[in-house]
Amino acid sequence: MTQTSHRFPHIVVHTPALDGSRRVTDGDVLLGVASHLDDVIEILRLADLDQIEVEESEHIEWQGGGPDQWPGLSEHPQDDRGAAGLWHVLKPGRPVRAGRS
Repeated sequence: MTQTSHRFPHIVVHTPALDGSRRVTDGDVLLGVASHLDDVIEILRLADLDQIEVEESEHIEWQGGGPDQWPGLSEHPQDDRGAAGLWHVLKPGRPVRAGRS
């Protein structure tokens, strides 16, 4: 009898960007960009990973703070590298760089 191996995702909610948004990845795949915990839940739902308990899962690595950490621009230390452009996700895993106005 062969055992079926189930792949458990390694979701990372990355350190907040200057605007407070956080990239959400599964391994090397960008699933989306979240500005709030509800966004993380929706991103995981769209990636068919909504069975994961977002705030308590061992399959989610929270970098730069936990699920209650969503700092705005004023809460970040001064960074002389400049602000990065925003990323918008049309489909999970398919990012498109937003143009600047």
